[in-house]
Parts: sequence; structure tokens; C-alpha cells
Amino acid sequence: MNVAVLDLYNNVPNEGMRCILQLIRNMSGQLETELTHTIFDVRGKNEVPGLEYDIYISTGGPGSPLPSNEPWEAPYFRLIDQIFEHNRTSEQKKYLFLICHSFQLVSRHLGIGTISKRKSTSFGIFPMHKTDDGMTEPLFEGLPDPFFAVDSRDYQLTEPDWDRISELGVKVLCLEKIRPHVPLERAIMAVRFTDEIFGTQFHPEADGEGMLRYFMTDKKKEQIVENHGEEKYNEMLAYLQDPDKIALTESVLIPGFLRQSSLVKL
Repeated sequence: MNVAVLDLYNNVPNEGMRCILQLIRNMSGQLETELTHTIFDVRGKNEVPGLEYDIYISTGGPGSPLPSNEPWEAPYFRLIDQIFEHNRTSEQKKYLFLICHSFQLVSRHLGIGTISKRKSTSFGIFPMHKTDDGMTEPLFEGLPDPFFAVDSRDYQLTEPDWDRISELGVKVLCLEKIRPHVPLERAIMAVRFTDEIFGTQFHPEADGEGMLRYFMTDKKKEQIVENHGEEKYNEMLAYLQDPDKIALTESVLIPGFLRQSSLVKL
């Protein structure tokens, strides 16, 4: 099976790509079919594949998901539309996983809610609370309610358009942490767009061990403490070492998606 990794990091250094490729390699050794992957630099080089791949993973990334005149946007959305259309008309399905920035872009493109800038950056490891549909979501099996995930974003999906969601058959699967003292709507954190297309506004690819190494570098520690405080930094270190938090989410979601896609393909 061929996997297209749609790189939306825009040449900004990150840990996400390492984590995604590691998950693909790990699952390739566990599945009955080999997974090969190709990376497409969507924002940096305007590289967008066609429909020749079986699985597509579209990454997070920096910057705004709001409408722009960037040259890569039209080809990117054309591919997204082609995947939806292909799955409507073909028995041989294409599978797509959307992460954070990609999730926001596609949610905006489909008009399922409002994408807006947050009052402040959400950065940390937070609980994700399942909805009723989330309780029966196959990819969430093995995850408690709530489960924990890395959240790093300046934008959010809120104000769901329930008429549009019903029209498309979309399922809202989980919401951000409960904040009874904050009079703001909670963001939608995961959606099943179709049987083959899944997206999260959090980062399910984040691995505890690698993130821990990264966060313990002097530069990253200084940056987190300066922007979010010493208490937040220490909490994140503890959560990264807890096998029931980041490590659990990383071991369940994308591996489950790849396993589900490969079994259907077989």
C-alpha cells in the first residue's frame, strides 16, 4: 500500500513529520501488507499528488487556516475534493487522515463550522472529551473518556453548522477540555467526515519519548517557560512520561487508522 504524506509544515522545523514516518514504518512491520510512503511538500514547493495513492496523511503546520491566495491552496483542495468524489463513485476507496492545520483547512472548505483565531494559544497536553458519537467510534476504542493528547494551535473549529454536518453525514467525535470558568464555546477536536476520512484538531502523532527529549533541550524549555510558565512545563514533562496519556493516544489512533485502511484494502 502506498501512503502519500502531505507536508504542510512550510519548511518550519517540527517533530510531527518524524513521528508520522515512524508510525508508518512501525505499522508496515505489523501489517500483512507493506506500507511505502512518499512526502509531498505542499506549502513549500506546491507539490500535490494525484489519486494514485491508497492512503493520505495530511500534517499539521504553522500559520493561518483562513482563506488566502497561496498558490498551493487550490491544488490541495482539488485533491481533497477528488478523494471525496472518488470514494462516492468507486468501490476501491482512498483513505485520508487530517491533522490539526489540515483538519482546520478541510473543515473550512466543507463549511461544517466556524474557523477563527483563538483569544490565546492552546499549548499543552489536555483531556479530549468524547461525544455520544465518539463513544462508538472504532478508532477511539482503547482510549478512555477523556483521553489526553498534545494540543498546539492558534485557531479553532467552533459553532458547528448542524444542517451542513447532517447533510454530509459528518460525525463530531470529541470536544476540548471542559472549562466551566471560561464563558467560551468548546472547540471540536475530532471528526469522522466519512467512513474513509478522519480528522483531529489535536496531534495524535506525538510520541512521549521523542517529545520529552525535544522539550528537555535548553532552547525549548526556555521557550515554553517564557510563554506558558514553569508549572505548565513541569506538567507537560510529567504527562509525556505517563504511559496512559500521550503514549496511549499515539499507539491507538494513527496505527488504528492504518490498520483499518489496510484490512479494508485486503
